[in-house]
Amino acid sequence: MADRGADPSLRYHNKVVIVTGGTKGIGEAIVRAFVKNGASVVFCSKDPPEQIIDDTSAQEFQNLLSLNLIGYFLTAKYALPHLRKTQGNIINVSSLVGIIGQKHAIPYVATKGAVTAMTKAMAIDESQYSVRVNSISPGNIWTPLWKELSSHAANPDVMILGGKDAQLLGRMGTAEECAKAVLYLAAEATFCTGIDLLLTGGAELNYGNKNQQKTQNSIYN
Repeated sequence: MADRGADPSLRYHNKVVIVTGGTKGIGEAIVRAFVKNGASVVFCSKDPPEQIIDDTSAQEFQNLLSLNLIGYFLTAKYALPHLRKTQGNIINVSSLVGIIGQKHAIPYVATKGAVTAMTKAMAIDESQYSVRVNSISPGNIWTPLWKELSSHAANPDVMILGGKDAQLLGRMGTAEECAKAVLYLAAEATFCTGIDLLLTGGAELNYGNKNQQKTQNSIYN
């Protein structure tokens, strides 16, 4: 990410960015934001599988771990020799569920929690080279995946409304808002390392619906 003559009108002029998962949703928006701001962007993509613990084998869990965590680790490992020379930075995409958990998503939650933890550990090790390492943790973001999942729901409108109501702001975030946050961490947040930026609309605040027990009897019976 060496700067080869900055253009003051562009926030990431003449720098190189690698985006994993860059063909749709948040990743695509990140690609567009950095290209718009003068960067040369390389991107790739692989969709993670949907997994419920009852139907997930140890090998399938391992596959998701390889995709969501080891893939990030290896990307950083092979990029760091260059980033150390240029004082570049790494931004990992974690998830709010890695902090607060999520129903029927133990493998996914575990891998995203590990991404957040790895980010902090890597920030410590790489600080000696002035390489910053941060992460973002999106909550409910309106993406093609959200649209697809809701289209298969018994009542898509109800599912989408529930997704919106989970935030204090009463709406889902956008992929473009996530991209702006990533650009900020890369271009302006030069005194930030080891942080996990929550992009959640306040979804983690206040009390949520916690009672998942289903019973035929009233507490008063």
